[in-house]
Amino acid sequence: MNDAERIGAHDGPTRTHFLLVPGAFTGGWVWEETAARLRAAGAGAHTVTLVGPEGARGSGAAPDLEAYIGEVVRVIDAVGRGGPADSEAADLGDPAGPGDEAGSADADAAARDIVLVGHGYGLHPALGAADRRPGLVARLVALDTAPPQDGHPAWATVPDQGVREELAARAGSAEPDGGPLPPPDSAAAWRRWGSTDGLPGPALERLIRDAVPQPLHTLLQPLHLTGAATDVPTTGVLCTANGASIDLVQMRVSLGDPAFQPLTAPGVRFLELPTGHWPMLSCPDGLADVLLRAAAGEGRRLTLAGSQPPPHLRPFVLDVPEVPCERNETIDLYLPGGDGPHPAVIVVHGGPIPEGIRPTPREWPTLTGYARLAAAHGAVGVTFDHRLYDIDGYPRAAEDVAAAVARVREDPRVDGDRIALWFFSGGGLLAADWLSAPPPWLRCIAASYPILAPLPNWGLDGDRFRPAAALRGAGDLPLVVVRAGRELPEIAATVTEFLTAAEAHGATLEVIDVPDGHHGFETADHHSDADPAALRTAVRSALRTVLGRLTDR
Repeated sequence: MNDAERIGAHDGPTRTHFLLVPGAFTGGWVWEETAARLRAAGAGAHTVTLVGPEGARGSGAAPDLEAYIGEVVRVIDAVGRGGPADSEAADLGDPAGPGDEAGSADADAAARDIVLVGHGYGLHPALGAADRRPGLVARLVALDTAPPQDGHPAWATVPDQGVREELAARAGSAEPDGGPLPPPDSAAAWRRWGSTDGLPGPALERLIRDAVPQPLHTLLQPLHLTGAATDVPTTGVLCTANGASIDLVQMRVSLGDPAFQPLTAPGVRFLELPTGHWPMLSCPDGLADVLLRAAAGEGRRLTLAGSQPPPHLRPFVLDVPEVPCERNETIDLYLPGGDGPHPAVIVVHGGPIPEGIRPTPREWPTLTGYARLAAAHGAVGVTFDHRLYDIDGYPRAAEDVAAAVARVREDPRVDGDRIALWFFSGGGLLAADWLSAPPPWLRCIAASYPILAPLPNWGLDGDRFRPAAALRGAGDLPLVVVRAGRELPEIAATVTEFLTAAEAHGATLEVIDVPDGHHGFETADHHSDADPAALRTAVRSALRTVLGRLTDR
């Protein structure tokens, strides 16, 4: 489908009008190239610059989120009635209140399809405006940002953990400091707000040079929604180099996370761009094309499992023997026959997972499958639950892992000097604590289809949860990585980073490749086109390798 077809056969060449709302610290200038491309394709494109710290229209009052929503409403009304839409150049009149859904727009609005695009922070005022003018917005586009919920402030969506904590503290103050937030003043500072992957040098220099302070209360004030925009069709555009992809979001949906269920609504679609968080500067032509596709209703829908079990609850790829299982609070021990003490393989699940998920991870077929196989081969297999419910939960989960390991080692049936830790998926970051200073009783660390570096939009500070950085302290600790050949690209990149660091540090590493395996291949691939025999061979090989390390030294 070409650009003209995407815009559609309308009574005029500019029926589709894009309203482009920028993120924090920026203005309408960031959209210049993308807007020109949209206009060249026959669409209308209107860039929005939200008022700065000096106040709305010379009032002297520092704006808050509601003021920004009002600015976007003014642009919607102006475009709807066919007038000028530059929020800097024209006095568009006072926005109507939330109850006046028609606003000042007249019947001419029916001849225009307004596509409201919010980038990063800009999605907050954009969604707030759509909530006040649902009848005038044909589609909402969330550009590399999750749609906020009613009552949520923008600071909660900032990717960098340190910035979030600073803003949370200011929001929790009895009298929040109303001074603006200074703009990022370096390339490193900009990366705290999203991946700069793909940005040409001049574009990054312009971000640094032209950035302006962000009024504090635009970030602290909660977004208040009436629900009127619930039925407005929505397209999420995910920038994969920033750590988001459709497949990753689908994984969270499949886990049953209630926060992700609205993304499966019939009117919601998803598209991707292979770039960082500022696609209007890194690939303006590609972004324009994606926006035209979004306006045409293109994109992938996310799906619920339906009558089938979700991937993580499907049967294990191997038939595993029944062995005695003893439950001790959050820990399950799968016990081998014969006299002990026995070595132990402690399985560490991934995440983040929804809090309250049932069954909990220690009962998931993949994890119990490995634990039972370990027990069948003479080792105690261990599964347990930890509290990795969100990205900020990694320190809490690390405490849970350490506590579980200590309890397992104290069990008289376990040889506390022969322990293997086996990390899965997002649990891979938790390996860093053990790699940085491995105790003598830790005989092996294994990781299956792991995430081995924080994804760019996770915003984890420091090196604590960066296994590649921790390798400098690993010494000759045996390491095993099970690599899925059909891994999600953003996760595969973290594995490559780790393997490169392992080679540089001379680590004792064995890689078990599963060429046709997807993420979670022991259950997710059970009904796919992957060869089940090859998957079973990979599972046996990985287990044999880990158990072998328990008898070494």
